[in-house]
Amino acid sequence: MRALLALGLLLFSATVQGKKFERCELARALKKLGLDGYKEISLSNWMCLVRWESGYNTGTTNYNRNRSTDYGIFQINSQYWCNDGKTPRAINNCGISCSVLLKDDLTPAVKCAKMIASRQGITAWVAWKNRCRNKDVSQYIRGCGV
Repeated sequence: MRALLALGLLLFSATVQGKKFERCELARALKKLGLDGYKEISLSNWMCLVRWESGYNTGTTNYNRNRSTDYGIFQINSQYWCNDGKTPRAINNCGISCSVLLKDDLTPAVKCAKMIASRQGITAWVAWKNRCRNKDVSQYIRGCGV
């Protein structure tokens, strides 16, 4: 019984950690999921955004002063875009559980990021405004063949 419990805890911690993508691996995945050129936002800009939001790691979380949390590779906020079951007055515009944003499958995160971009543009992400806007972001896809 102890062995099963230990195995269960090990598996649980592995799923919570998420996946840290290699730069080019992520660039190819985001291109395949239709982000390159979405709302006229280049893949280089998306890659710069996720570099500075999460370090290419789907398991990243950030706790905010307003008791909301940012989740996953795009750091999608629980106040407006997903439901974590603990954020007061959450809206959940993407209609998803925040926990799906922490998994290896990027599909729900990309779908939600597209919704955010369609409503607010890439300037919805503070990291993009502070680290990527008006900068040469070509380095984020250089050598990736995308």
